[in-house]
Amino acid sequence: MKAVALTEFGGPDVLHAISLPAPEAGPGEIRIRVTAAAVNPADAFLRSGGAAPRLRDIPPPYVPGWEAAGMVDQVGEGTRTDLRPGDHAMAIVIPRGTHGAYAEQVTVPARSAARAPAGASDAQAATLPMTGLTARLALDLLALRPGQTVAVAGAAGTVGGYAVQLAKASGLHVIADASPADRHLVQALGADIIVARGPAMPGQIRGALPAGADGLVNTIPLTAPAMRAVKDHGNIAAVRGGQQVSPERGITIYRVFVPRYASEHGKLDTLRQQAENGQLTLRVARTFPARQAAAAHQILEAGGTRGRLVLRF
Repeated sequence: MKAVALTEFGGPDVLHAISLPAPEAGPGEIRIRVTAAAVNPADAFLRSGGAAPRLRDIPPPYVPGWEAAGMVDQVGEGTRTDLRPGDHAMAIVIPRGTHGAYAEQVTVPARSAARAPAGASDAQAATLPMTGLTARLALDLLALRPGQTVAVAGAAGTVGGYAVQLAKASGLHVIADASPADRHLVQALGADIIVARGPAMPGQIRGALPAGADGLVNTIPLTAPAMRAVKDHGNIAAVRGGQQVSPERGITIYRVFVPRYASEHGKLDTLRQQAENGQLTLRVARTFPARQAAAAHQILEAGGTRGRLVLRF
């Protein structure tokens, strides 16, 4: 099979096509004939060497990719799943060595996959598994009750957008940030209050909510000033790293580690249902043939993309 991989860490140009043996689905697994793989910041992190410490015992090549969609073409012996060969499916993939979503075929535990949302293209479906589960985990860590208020930083991004929509579906009041160019988008996603993106955000949240938000989903690097957006004894779900921020005022900071939800089939299938009923908007910014993965990474790193970039296989 064809795959996109790197044999040394570096910039986007280290990505290139390689040939690998097709994997076989073992017990408890399914194999997906991948037609779409989303391009995530986590892929750029791996490519640039951020994941090198956990790969030191594995020789290259390394195949990136956390999200795949396509057609099931093999079900492992004894695997308990409602998916059958020929079904369109999506999956969260934990990349390690040559196992990653940037490949024509990938095997995953059946619990890491679900049917693709009805009516969605494979490119759209590929934007949901890892990204949607990240937003779901962030909100679950905050453990807010209907009627409480969550702030979302980075709301125009894909994780942030899903967080806004999932929060609204859970009955939360949402205050979100946006640049002037993204204000209409964030409003369409369902935010109740929109404040300016950037350093002024915490102060503007306090202007709208003098006591602060009950919780914050932070999809941009966390900084100490961002804590001002949260009330005393509130919670922060930090999706990305940043400064080593020390909690204050009884605030709890949770680090969002999406592999915790990699086997949460029920949560992934619920995301599928929410996409089907219109509670989640699957946003594809642009698609690329897999051979142009380097170009996709260049655009990702330039920033400002709204929706996911997706590779076509």
